[in-house]
Amino acid sequence: MSETSGRVSDGGYAGRIRTALPEDLVEIYAMVTELAAYHEALHELRATEKEIGEALFGEDAMACAYLAQTPEGATAGFALWYRNFRRRGRPGIYLEDLYVRPTLRGGGHGKALLAALARTCVERGYERLEWSVLDSNTSTVAFYESMGAVPHAGWTEFRLTGESLRRLGAA
Repeated sequence: MSETSGRVSDGGYAGRIRTALPEDLVEIYAMVTELAAYHEALHELRATEKEIGEALFGEDAMACAYLAQTPEGATAGFALWYRNFRRRGRPGIYLEDLYVRPTLRGGGHGKALLAALARTCVERGYERLEWSVLDSNTSTVAFYESMGAVPHAGWTEFRLTGESLRRLGAA
């Protein structure tokens, strides 16, 4: 996907969704920082602007980003994602971060970003679009559910980090 604009399913989205470019890195890093602050997790933000740039635009790029822009061209938000694979044999998209700046929420940017990701899945023959959300973030859960997303019942996300990761890696 390079760019889409106009309608998003049931609304008249006037903004524009486009694939992020290397010159967008400063803006992307600013929004990653804003998102960490929103989640009161700035202390967990360890990635530098350069590292995010390498992940998105480097020779060994592992992730992609779409940007939502207002009709005036201001960056409203972003979706950071990567392709994943499951035993069912078909790839999908894992949405790592979806963020819309607080002053621009309610303008359809989040829905337009999700619609662009869904369109990417459909166009490429991917079978799923998935992500995680904090249970306590009830407004975001309600937003996702309003589009037909459902929690993946019966699954609990696990994570190894820090000393537990090092200990297992040394085994």
